[in-house]
Amino acid sequence: MSPLELKSTLSSGLLSFPVTDFDVHGDFRADTYRKRLEWLAPYGASALFAAGGTGEFFSLEPTEYTRIVKTAVDTCQGLVPILAGAGGPTRVAIQYAREAERLGAKGILLLPHYLSEASQDGVALHVDQVCKSVAIGVVVYNRNVCRLQASHLEKLAAENPNLVGYKDGLGDIELMVSIRRRLGDRFSYLGGLPTAEVYAAAYKAMGVPVYSSAVFNFIPRTAMEFYRALANDDHATVNRLLDAFFLPFLEIRNKGAGYAVSIIKAGARIVGRDAGPVRAPLTELKSDETARLAALIDKMGPQ
Repeated sequence: MSPLELKSTLSSGLLSFPVTDFDVHGDFRADTYRKRLEWLAPYGASALFAAGGTGEFFSLEPTEYTRIVKTAVDTCQGLVPILAGAGGPTRVAIQYAREAERLGAKGILLLPHYLSEASQDGVALHVDQVCKSVAIGVVVYNRNVCRLQASHLEKLAAENPNLVGYKDGLGDIELMVSIRRRLGDRFSYLGGLPTAEVYAAAYKAMGVPVYSSAVFNFIPRTAMEFYRALANDDHATVNRLLDAFFLPFLEIRNKGAGYAVSIIKAGARIVGRDAGPVRAPLTELKSDETARLAALIDKMGPQ
């Protein structure tokens, strides 16, 4: 898949980030991860992201990363394209990006570098060096310490034909509009705020109809129902699902830092698709929070 083909793929449909399976000791489990992907792939997502944020990229070590991406690529071959997360210090991010390319991933989601503050020029240089290290398509994720402005993204796009996507995890409407208007159709644009469904209608109005769904991990039928309702301007269905599931879901998720990942693993466990525990520094939901989530999931019916 060429970068332009990847851009086309990412310009429509629903995207998702499978959680990464760990055993009771916190070690990667390829067998259950493979079964998870086999379960999710037929539901109709346009692409899946292995070792992304919901997949706990930030807690993986290099040999695990290789096993995770290889398992995803091999399992989903011919079914759904796999993009792989890459991030951290620039040279480390380059190593991850090259490894994902070697393993057959169709693209890279470039996650923010960690901890250190940097100027716009410095962050742009980081993105530029990762893009130039691979031939496959790259999607840059504006979130946390990565807050690239439209002018820097325009220059990066001009110098890197394989930079084909922009994912927004900031929720800065002014910045999103300025990027969308300045870059036009140069990128595919992805909504990437946690529980993106809550923001999806607003992003669609800005010309960003594609988003990544974390709840696809445990209620894939409902996630697709919401996406199709949004795409078809079925406001009644969108509002029904927001009221019945997504807004109450947010109330639980917002009770703990890091719950954006923990609650997804809890949901997978509730529906019989246990992916094991989250890794430190993340923490699990409390028992009462898990019970509330189970009740919400039950209301959504069979998946």
